[in-house]
Amino acid sequence: MAIGGVLATKNWTNIREWGMLNHNLGPELDSNDKFGSMRIVLLLSFNDLPYYLKPCFLYLSIYPEDHLIERNTLIYRWITEGFVKQKEGRTVEDVAEGYLNELINRSLLHPVQYNDDGSMKLGRIHDLYRELILSKSRDDNFTATVNEQTTLWPEKTRRMSIHGTLGNLQVKRSATKLRSFLTFGVSRSTVLIMHESSAWYLSLRNTSVRVLSRSIERLKQLEILDLKQTYVTELPVEILKLENLRLLVYSHVSYSYLPYNCSPGFKALRGFGTLRALQKLVYIEATPGSDILREVGMLSELRRLCILKLRKEDGRTVCSSIVKLRKLESLNLKSLEEHEILDISYMSSPPPLLQRLYLTGRIVKFPRIHWRGTTLEQGKFQKLKLLNLDKWEGLRRVTIKEGAIPHLEKMVIQRCTLLESVPIGIECLLSLKILEFFDMSDEFIMTLRPDKLGADSWKVSHIPEVYYTYWRDGCWMVHSLKEKCNNQISSHSGAVTRTYGRRNSL
Repeated sequence: MAIGGVLATKNWTNIREWGMLNHNLGPELDSNDKFGSMRIVLLLSFNDLPYYLKPCFLYLSIYPEDHLIERNTLIYRWITEGFVKQKEGRTVEDVAEGYLNELINRSLLHPVQYNDDGSMKLGRIHDLYRELILSKSRDDNFTATVNEQTTLWPEKTRRMSIHGTLGNLQVKRSATKLRSFLTFGVSRSTVLIMHESSAWYLSLRNTSVRVLSRSIERLKQLEILDLKQTYVTELPVEILKLENLRLLVYSHVSYSYLPYNCSPGFKALRGFGTLRALQKLVYIEATPGSDILREVGMLSELRRLCILKLRKEDGRTVCSSIVKLRKLESLNLKSLEEHEILDISYMSSPPPLLQRLYLTGRIVKFPRIHWRGTTLEQGKFQKLKLLNLDKWEGLRRVTIKEGAIPHLEKMVIQRCTLLESVPIGIECLLSLKILEFFDMSDEFIMTLRPDKLGADSWKVSHIPEVYYTYWRDGCWMVHSLKEKCNNQISSHSGAVTRTYGRRNSL
């Protein structure tokens, strides 16, 4: 597979290029044993990489063995490290995604889970390649990996990755050359920030960390702070001194239905509006009496925003701030309590680049539309790719005007118990790839099944994937409407897919 990945990149008309490959590879394979030959092939794959891909590939050595690598996280890390340069007519994120696809095409990174658009969501590097890049990274002082077998603390490394416990290793605070500090499976409740470190990236993801040290203010160059799947609930005020911070990532989310008011987030600090470089701010809690909702409108670079514990009286302020976020692509708003009104009626004009919209709460009035039903009008959501409607108890009908959401790729309707039918106009959504219903009534599902003469089955016949899903016994029970109809089986028999991962996202 490694040789195939190299051959796939060669110009088949360039005889000189093929001759050089044969000259370098042939004698090595003839003169080495099985394992020596394997290493030669792996080295050939690495040496054949263009200059811009080599640091990106070496960077994968920071991950533990068999670790699942998240696409978005990896792309942000590459960008922060300076491996990716913007090209004319393309964003730096687009360039980084191109690099990722090149590694996949060369079989150096293997996708194990895909997004709805076919891009990699999670991937893994082969153990043999990992051993190779670990060795090269160590020799070149590119990265340092610290685990319970480590006896000497790395002195001059730019990137440090800690795996699990540190055993009896004495941690030194001086690491002035350190640029990235990542942890995997660390169980300490607090983390000491390196003295005078100029790190760009700090990841405490998937650790039991509960308190973030106030010495984080020393990380003047920090751009990304990843607290995902930690137990941190409050941030030290010193974080406001990190003027270069672009991404603040937090979540500690179960995939099941949590009690409504148990949505975990963190308390936002007064003065957050000074962090003007922020592009991602997720799972912050709206605090009564604070100015955080007004300050959100000052973060003009935001691409993704999630606010929890909103009250009815927050509606005017939060909408006023959101309409100022012209670069916003993903928006998630959730009310304080299940029956608390989520007032978005003041959102006169949604952000023009909005692609993902999550609204959770009691919505009695959509912008300019009174609620028993809602209408998505032309020109409102031109970039929207994902629409998720969850537990809107008063919702009886949805009407989609032609041209309202022309690029929608996925629609999720979840726990809308009074909804009478699929959205009117859904048959005009030609870009729609996935339609999924969560915990809807049997009567509603029957209207979609052509084998049961469902009245609305023709409206969804053009959609490649239609599912109805239920949360049962700690996992999602996923039924494919298309497969069920093809097999002509009853609603209580046939194959059912069980899954534990998040399904209601793009």
